[in-house]
Amino acid sequence: MLAFRSPLVGESPAIQNIFITIEKVSQTDSTVLITGESGTGKELVARAVHENSLRASKPFVVVNCGAIPSELLEAELFGHVKGAFTGATQSRQGRFELAHGGTLFLDEVGDLPLHLQVKLLRVLQTRQFEAVGSSRTVEVDVRIIAATNRDLEDAVAKKEFRDDLYYRLNVIPLKVPALRERKSDIPILVQHFIQQFNEITGYSVEFPSGQILEALMAYDWPGNVRELENLMERLVILKVQGTVDLGDLPHRIFQKYADGRPQGAGALSEWEFPRMVLPHSGVDLKAIVAAFENHLVDQALVRTNGNKNRASELLSMNRTTLVEKLRKRGMIVPLSSKERLPDVASSESELNSPDLQTFSEPSDIGPASGTDAES
Repeated sequence: MLAFRSPLVGESPAIQNIFITIEKVSQTDSTVLITGESGTGKELVARAVHENSLRASKPFVVVNCGAIPSELLEAELFGHVKGAFTGATQSRQGRFELAHGGTLFLDEVGDLPLHLQVKLLRVLQTRQFEAVGSSRTVEVDVRIIAATNRDLEDAVAKKEFRDDLYYRLNVIPLKVPALRERKSDIPILVQHFIQQFNEITGYSVEFPSGQILEALMAYDWPGNVRELENLMERLVILKVQGTVDLGDLPHRIFQKYADGRPQGAGALSEWEFPRMVLPHSGVDLKAIVAAFENHLVDQALVRTNGNKNRASELLSMNRTTLVEKLRKRGMIVPLSSKERLPDVASSESELNSPDLQTFSEPSDIGPASGTDAES
């Protein structure tokens, strides 16, 4: 048996079970069906199965069944001969033939059109196929690994996926857990990605700890490991050096953490200032202060669903002062050109006049970061 190796990172019980399953199934040629949400690392699991198998020295060929137009997918899988269709100026081998002796990974197999499901079933049963436009039968020795983020049992019940193909693919089912199901792996993953992107960029961003790590652990990561990886790449690129702090986080992650913190001693300060390093080239202090103010105003409006009375209370300022700041930002404009905007000292009823309209597109960034454009 080969020494087990895997591109997957983690020490949680959930990921350790994946390692155990990979080690077992890699020593066979059985078909594997990998399921899990987008971004969980299904292709990494497939590669780990291949790289720990006796086919490791042979090709690992990937086909994304959902990314290739259905009218081209058949030729992509099985190849075609010259003149088989418009644009076929020369013969071409398909992915099955290219993967001969190795592994063919059918990603998003749940998106495979019904008419191709029949042809795929035949190849799985006979290991034979014909290229598009050809009558010559080609025999292949290929190990099939399929993956999907769809519920194929539900698709079978809805007649959107053939039951016979489902049972043929589902010889060895392998479910990859979502990141929220193995949160204990988040510190390990963060350290892994920070180190990886530091090496790529030559930067020296330090591994976050304390409140920043608590915030990352509190978030549910709907985009799973891919979302975490993308965030770490962005933080390294934007931070360049030093330790990541709360002000560097996207608003959605910071807010999840702030909302879950207990009030009182040890609670997160609502007005905690960011720890910023002054660049050698200097900064535009006025612009930074204005951006910081805008972020807090936006968060107050989001938290109060646009209620300026409550937002001004959160910011400890007069409502008229808040309205004036919004007007200067172009977020409050008169609907009628014949009407003048009321003076900032106008009464409450004037400020709530229907002749005023508020436009607000709160930025989705951290409480003290002026560069984060995460959506």
